[in-house]
Amino acid sequence: MNQTDIAELYRLVKDFFEHDTTGHDWWHVHRVTQLAIHLAKHERADVLLVEPAALVHDTDDWKLKGGEGYPNATLILKAAGYNSKQIADILGIVEQVSYKGAGVDTTPRSIEAMVVQDADRLDAIGAIGIARAFAFGGSKQRPLYLPNVEPQFHSTFEEYKTAKGHTINHFYEKLLLLKDRMNTATAKALAEERHRFMETFLEQFYREWNYKG
Repeated sequence: MNQTDIAELYRLVKDFFEHDTTGHDWWHVHRVTQLAIHLAKHERADVLLVEPAALVHDTDDWKLKGGEGYPNATLILKAAGYNSKQIADILGIVEQVSYKGAGVDTTPRSIEAMVVQDADRLDAIGAIGIARAFAFGGSKQRPLYLPNVEPQFHSTFEEYKTAKGHTINHFYEKLLLLKDRMNTATAKALAEERHRFMETFLEQFYREWNYKG
């Protein structure tokens, strides 16, 4: 695989996400890719698989596109010069990345998939994770917070896919669970500070929400 392939892949993916406003935009992909490369180097994963997998990990995200399979990722990888074997290996990583509910085991089967999943989850927590959660909730017309609607800990992917709760519940249904679901030692260390920041945010959120003067 040569440098021209990966440079073209960056260009194609950036163009693909140009108009996204859900928090799954090019800059999310860019951050995840940089994190994944960082984790791969520390965890001795194959960067030649990790980097392209991180770049295309959201091109067929069910939350955004619907449908089955990875048609967008396949077309983009082919256009960037990847062959069938490389595409199969990359998509084998991508299919292991998504969170599927609090009660659903999504432990990856390879160190490369662990690294990409960790990178994606690191970008879902902390200050940026908070911003992305509200951006996505707004794009789906979800309320900020409904005090009388409790979080749901989904036991199946189907339950998680069809849930339409408010954004604050999303912290309890997913974001606050991610610290303990990191796979690699490097990601676990990075997750600590981001997790604490979310806890601090929620404390302040409730103080302001319940303020009575």
